[in-house]
Amino acid sequence: MARWCYRHRLVVLVLWVGVLFGLGTAGSSAGADYSNDFSLPGTDSAQAYDLLEKAFPDSAGDAGTVVWRVDDGSVRDDGVRSRIEPALREIAAMKGIGAVAGPYGDDPAAVARISEDGRTAFAEVSFTERANSVPAELAQNVVDTAQNVVDTARGAGVDGLEVEVGGQAIARIQQPHAGTSELVGIVAAAVVLFLAFGSLFAMLLPIVVAVFGVGTGMLGTMLLSHGTPIPDLAPLLGSLIGLGVGIDYALFIVTRHRRGLLRGDTTEKSAVAALNTSGRAVVFAGATVCIALAGMLVTNLRFLDGVVIAASLTVVLSVLAAVTLLPALLGFIGTRVLSRRQRRALAVDGPERSEPSGLAARWSVRVERRPKAIAAVALVVMAALAVPVLSMRLGATDQGNHQEDLTTRQAYDILADGFGPGFNGPLVVVAQGAEPAALERLVSGVQADEGVARAALAPPANGVSVVRIVPTTSPQSVETDRLIDRLRGDLLPDAGVEGHVGGVTAVFKDFAAQTADRLPYFVGTIIGLGVVLLMIAFRSLVVPLTAALMNLVAAAASFGVLVAIFQWGWGTELIGVGKEGPISAFLPVIMLSLLFGLSMDYQVFLVSRMHEEWVHTGDNARAVRVGLAETSRVINCAALIMICVFSAFVLSGDMEGAVAGVGLAVAVAVDAFVLRTALVPAVMHLLGRANWWLPGWLERRLPHLAVEAPEAPVREAGREAAGALAKGGAVLHGFIRTTEGGPVAGATVTLRSVEGDRLDRVTSPADGSYILAAPAPGPYLLVTGAEGLGERTLRVMVPAAPMVHDVELAGEGVRG
Repeated sequence: MARWCYRHRLVVLVLWVGVLFGLGTAGSSAGADYSNDFSLPGTDSAQAYDLLEKAFPDSAGDAGTVVWRVDDGSVRDDGVRSRIEPALREIAAMKGIGAVAGPYGDDPAAVARISEDGRTAFAEVSFTERANSVPAELAQNVVDTAQNVVDTARGAGVDGLEVEVGGQAIARIQQPHAGTSELVGIVAAAVVLFLAFGSLFAMLLPIVVAVFGVGTGMLGTMLLSHGTPIPDLAPLLGSLIGLGVGIDYALFIVTRHRRGLLRGDTTEKSAVAALNTSGRAVVFAGATVCIALAGMLVTNLRFLDGVVIAASLTVVLSVLAAVTLLPALLGFIGTRVLSRRQRRALAVDGPERSEPSGLAARWSVRVERRPKAIAAVALVVMAALAVPVLSMRLGATDQGNHQEDLTTRQAYDILADGFGPGFNGPLVVVAQGAEPAALERLVSGVQADEGVARAALAPPANGVSVVRIVPTTSPQSVETDRLIDRLRGDLLPDAGVEGHVGGVTAVFKDFAAQTADRLPYFVGTIIGLGVVLLMIAFRSLVVPLTAALMNLVAAAASFGVLVAIFQWGWGTELIGVGKEGPISAFLPVIMLSLLFGLSMDYQVFLVSRMHEEWVHTGDNARAVRVGLAETSRVINCAALIMICVFSAFVLSGDMEGAVAGVGLAVAVAVDAFVLRTALVPAVMHLLGRANWWLPGWLERRLPHLAVEAPEAPVREAGREAAGALAKGGAVLHGFIRTTEGGPVAGATVTLRSVEGDRLDRVTSPADGSYILAAPAPGPYLLVTGAEGLGERTLRVMVPAAPMVHDVELAGEGVRG
């Protein structure tokens, strides 16, 4: 497939451009139809909502509030009233406004819209459409009309009047323009890629591939929203995860392609080899992300189904772009994927064949020498980050968590100051066919509760009675949750009323409870599937179990940081995301899915290289050391890109998006820089050969799956299998010795083709022996090296019969 895409690159590019523009045209015509449905069938709050719809079938539109406050005097003063009432009439006359109920009147409902001190009042604005469907122009006109009241008052010399607007429809127009956070993340990723590659074309490749994957995914999600319920948070999370994995997947493939070019391969051969090795790992990694996302379906929470669809579709299209569009683009760019310095060096010095060096190689040696100390330090760091998770509280954010300069946040605060903190989150008790006497007992009992500021019984409608309750505490307070429990467990039964407690606060409380109950099943599902996949891929029992444990550690550290920032308020205003509050109930499920998927990605790329070395040499210490040295740089670079992309979603203007962005950025940081760079290799050094143990009965029953195909024509094998591989081929064997005749243990002996492709590699044991398999008789390159004894390449002619070739290693070179 890679070769076809490379050779037919113009066709592939035209197809992708056509799909992107086609979806864009269809999406622009159809628009989006996102909907938020947090209700859970069968819960108490859902039953209350169903009865409310029966009682008030015409109240389908969204509701907003115009709030005003005076510093001195009263809102009833003529100077205030004469400015507010014309503005309310102007708003009521706007197309798309159903009604405006103000405070200036004699009926009890109007009087109740003015605070007891007379300094605060509000008007209820009813839109004819749901918040998602309210035109942005209409919402902006409402805000502008309200703000004009303040401007005209100041122009007339009247100070001290403050007018703000609240409501979900208003909150939607305050969010930054769509694409702001994505653009910032892409720019940051471009800087990292340019510093890593030193080539403009190499920098652009991962970004272009990610843009195509995310663009088609987001447009496809927009169209799907007309056929299935998808929450408005889903596109944001889809673009967040799509950009992260899209850039990273392309990065892994481009890195392997550049390595092939530097080794002397042609552009086509290198591109095909990169797709057949790293590309296969990308497909496997993408599958693990989708499986982790699909684990959300186990929770049976309807709201999350749309998130699974949006995120999974974006990941699938990002993988598809990486394995089809990327080889086509590699064909267009050619060797310009290398920097100018690398191209000059390749032309002058020839192909590179050096072993891993630099900081990554030195760190891998240090981890091998001090695994216990490094593992202990990493564990202490992770434990410290995870401590706050013990006090995590699930709930819901609201407009009180918006930034202080937004009109919705100011309207929320004015209402809380004037009418009490519970006014922004009223509760309703809904009962059908209840006796009047029982309802009176209920109202009396509710009013006497210490957590209730006021309670009022509304006139019955269609046989449904509604008691509206204003708590004394805010919607996000623990005391409000306890009030809901008392209403359901004590006050309703004591009054003899069969009713249900509803309202936004009750809905989110039920959602949090259901999430907490189903979280263990969800975590068990995604961990179990991940363990099975890794077990099949790496033929090991210990590696998958270690990965699962590390994923849980990374999740605990990530949520610990989230609690400290967003629940405790450590630096919340500093990063510009508003006031602290509980963690949204649905975010742990979504974030755990994304986190487990991303962690599996890094585990696959790290351990696949270790597994390759283990199969070749049977030396666990070398496998871990080489795997870490060769992959840590690209993993850390990929992680840095993801951190930039995820952190940029703080600019999304959406509290949940900011929490998810920060949480995933922290998770990726600790996963890449602490777990995969330090803790995982340290633990694998301590476990030794046990890392690769798999019971025989399980080995026989597991299917075989190669995550990464071999780069050379010869199948991977150790010394024990060399004789079998040599059928129809050739064998080269002998001893590695010093100039004094002593055996060299731990020497790396590699057989390469004359073009530089690696065919076989082993590490000499204590006696210095080695055995290599060649696909056929002929000329080859024998590369031998050992620490402190140097490294050289020797051309050898391997005959059909087994050839003995002893090698002397000395500081100045190789003699054979």
